[in-house]
Formats: sequence, structure tokens, C-alpha cells
Amino acid sequence: MFRRNLLAFLCALSMLPVSASFAKSPTIEDGVLLVGTDSSFAPFEFLAEDGKNFTGFDMDLIRAIGKELGYKVVVQNMGFDATVPALRTGIVDAVIAGMTINEKRKKFVDFSDPYYTSGLIIMVPSSDTTTKSIKDLEGKKIGAQVGTTGMFRAEKVPGAKVVTFANAAETFLEFQNGGVDAVIQDFPVVAYYVAQGGNKGRLVGPKMEAEEYGIAVTKGNKELVAQINKALASLKKSGEFQRIYKKWFGEEN
Repeated sequence: MFRRNLLAFLCALSMLPVSASFAKSPTIEDGVLLVGTDSSFAPFEFLAEDGKNFTGFDMDLIRAIGKELGYKVVVQNMGFDATVPALRTGIVDAVIAGMTINEKRKKFVDFSDPYYTSGLIIMVPSSDTTTKSIKDLEGKKIGAQVGTTGMFRAEKVPGAKVVTFANAAETFLEFQNGGVDAVIQDFPVVAYYVAQGGNKGRLVGPKMEAEEYGIAVTKGNKELVAQINKALASLKKSGEFQRIYKKWFGEEN
């Protein structure tokens, strides 16, 4: 589910000059880090209840990185497909938006060290103490969001009846009502649900089909990559990274 529309991304990118090259943003020299994001990706980035500020795991993390480096972080909201073009044209200095590190994107941007490993996870009722892995779901009723990698993975479980729903909220509601034995869904979405009080469920087994997220910067900006990596390492050493992670996902990374 986390794989964004690569075709749209490439189309947007193709409209930029091929000769676009890195030029150090003067905002960095002024102590301001302009950061692009897509605020429709809870719990990583979304609009706060006040309707003005951006909140979420990514937002807390990038602000902590900015503080560590002595930068004032200014967040600019945009569509996900616009984030890489915004980097290439100098509109922003960095992008944090639940962006998966992959070889295709590496052709156009540089990435920080991974800061989050995503993937699929199984959720079963807290009262279910026997389910230990996906093999234990054979012959059971599994809930999943239609068209997602969770649905495709559930369909591979021998003998399982896969019940699909339009969105995660409907999937979780059916789970709460006892209509399915388990749910296979994106790990951060499930972890956030549990952290927000979905205490009828527990997570089972390791994450499946792991993907790593990174902070993207303009291609060739090795200095900023090094600064971000240094800040990430410092936050992990101090325990601040773990505190932010636990705030949003209810368990330590």
C-alpha cells in the first residue's frame, strides 16, 4: 500500500530540465531547512486538529533533526508526486514523506540512512494466544483492505477466507466486532491503531515484505546527507528517536 504511484512520479519528473543540477540553498545558510511532505499519510504526516500545523512521526522526527543541527524547520505541504521535482528545482531542501528508498528514486535524489522499516503485519485479537505466525492463519477468516499488498498476501494463505474492505477503518471495525479472525495490513497503520486504543488487537510475528524509508535530499548534496545522518545517529544514541517512535507506534523500534 505504501508504494506510491511511480508512473505519476516519473511523469512529473520528466517535466523538469534534464540539466537541473545541485545548487546549495541559501536557506540552509540562513539556518532554515525547507522540508517537503505530503500531509495525507497518517501517522507519519497529517494535519493536526487545529487545521494549521502538521503532526505525525515524520514531523516530530524532522523537527528533532532540525533542532539537533541548529536549523529552523519549515514544512511545505505538497502532493507526493511533487516532492522529488520540488527537490530538483530547489523549492525544498529535503523531503520526509514516508518515502521508500529504492534504486529508481536514487537516480534522482540522495537518501539519508533508513529511519523506518515498513511492511505488512498480522493483527489478531488479544485473547488469541495461539497464533504465532502467518502459517497459523490457514483456514481462518482474514480481513484486509481491498487492492493492497495485505490483501494479496492474505490470498496466499492456504484455505483462508479473505474478506476485503474499502479502507483500514472498515477493516478494523469488522475486526473489533469479531467478524474476522485476523487482519493483514501495513505495519505502521496497525501499530498506530493499537497505540490509539485499539487494545482488542495484538501484533503477530515479524514484519513481512520490509521496505525502508529515508529522508530525500537534492542529488549530490552529500553535506546535507551527512548532517542528517549524524543527527539521526545522535537522536538514537540519546533515546529521543525511540521516544518519538513509541509516541506514535506504541512500542520501541
